[in-house]
Amino acid sequence: MLTTDLALRFDPAYEGIARRFYEHPDQFADAFARAWFKLTHRDMGPIVRYLGHRAQLLTLTAPEMTVLLGGLRVLGANTAKSTHGVFTKRPGALTNDFFVNLLDMSTQWQPSAAFEGVYEGRDRKTGALRWTSTRADLIFGSHSQLRALSEVYASADAKDKFVNDFVAAWTKVMNLDRFDIA
Repeated sequence: MLTTDLALRFDPAYEGIARRFYEHPDQFADAFARAWFKLTHRDMGPIVRYLGHRAQLLTLTAPEMTVLLGGLRVLGANTAKSTHGVFTKRPGALTNDFFVNLLDMSTQWQPSAAFEGVYEGRDRKTGALRWTSTRADLIFGSHSQLRALSEVYASADAKDKFVNDFVAAWTKVMNLDRFDIA
């Protein structure tokens, strides 16, 4: 045992904490997850910058990150079954609809009055709600380099390219921790 381990058992200041976590492992898991998040994200700046930084940690290029995000959005792979960024009428199908609908000029994007950090895509003529999104989605239409990549994937003849690039990027991410194939 290390000195720190002994302190958790015999030091009265830490004994109560250690006992509480021993008796309530769910509280320990939550505390550990929060501490780990703080440790691994301390130099990343504001939370809105995390997406790009994580892509860098995965050794993804801008085109790979772009195609993965668009593909995962249309597949509906969002946390808590959120529909933000699912710019398709066919969720679950691997299509380039995310890029087609993101760049559709008949859609006007504006901040949601009801939800902070959410944007609404409304039909310019009727005002009808089409889509909801986050900043992470809209950056692909407003940042010049990401928009150029989005335009490639949104083009009518890019459906096969989109699927092939998505599969290649997905395979790359899934094989990152496989040292047996390096």
